Amino acid sequence: MTAPVRPERNSKHVSLLWATIEHADDLAGCHAGLFDEPWDTASFQQFLSHPGSVALIAREGNPQTTIGFIVGQLAADEAEILTFGVAKEWQRLGIGRRLIDGLQRAAARGEAKKLYLEVAEDNLPALVLYSRVGFKEAGRRKGYYKRAAEPAVDALNLALPLDAGS
Repeated sequence: MTAPVRPERNSKHVSLLWATIEHADDLAGCHAGLFDEPWDTASFQQFLSHPGSVALIAREGNPQTTIGFIVGQLAADEAEILTFGVAKEWQRLGIGRRLIDGLQRAAARGEAKKLYLEVAEDNLPALVLYSRVGFKEAGRRKGYYKRAAEPAVDALNLALPLDAGS
């Protein structure tokens, strides 16, 4: 028996677009495929309707399919990534980096001085990406992520200084 053929994934054909409240259903669908406790459409609508929200979606194909997203919020001179993900079959192709770079530029244009995020300390692929972007540990929440049948995991608070020229 032969292994199933994986369709060619080419990130050159992926478009990044500003997400609006009209994309809330697509975002919720993509989020559900990535997280144990996914946000629903109403949660995305709430965040996207906030005046300080910044969100991008990664789309590919014809018809267009949402394969990734990043949602952040700006407040005063700080920005935070609230949720972020790339569909499993599209991971490790640079799409996550492009989404972070886009949010980083938007936050800098919004005069944010730092970009923050939180990640489970055992999420090694994410930690590698964040380290490559330049995030550094700024704090820790002990036992923040509760896991079924496993010990709780610390949340790492990461920060990235932003340059106004980003």
